[in-house]
Amino acid sequence: MRVLLYGAICTLAAIELAAAAHPAVAAPPSRAEHRRAVLTPLEQAATDCFAETIGNNPAALAHARAGRWYEAAGVIGFLCRPEVDAMTKARDHLEGRGAGGRYFTGPYARHLGQELARRLEPLLTTKAVATAEPRPDSEAPPASPEAP
Repeated sequence: MRVLLYGAICTLAAIELAAAAHPAVAAPPSRAEHRRAVLTPLEQAATDCFAETIGNNPAALAHARAGRWYEAAGVIGFLCRPEVDAMTKARDHLEGRGAGGRYFTGPYARHLGQELARRLEPLLTTKAVATAEPRPDSEAPPASPEAP
């Protein structure tokens, strides 16, 4: 997770340096393109963290199977704190103080359940498993008579 985050930051820094070195070649990105380039990898890293951590935690996965995404994220939320903090701080820097917290509790949280359901769909579906062994509550097989 952190490697992806740091890779995204390094890539953005390299793009900025390349654009500064060749101003005639590279057109300056618009403000919206810049915001999207900065925020998208950070949001992706936070969502990846939530999906991976919920998928690896039985209690969170049980909440997810029941469709209780807020509770599922609450079980493991502290593990994704660095990714969420990076996302909210970047939004605060670009849009003003408090914007990151409002975005995280508002639009991001509203769509997080849908995104996690899409990503965790293979883990959420129940699978029937056939076995050749008799059930433990079935009758015991009759004892065969022993020959002397």
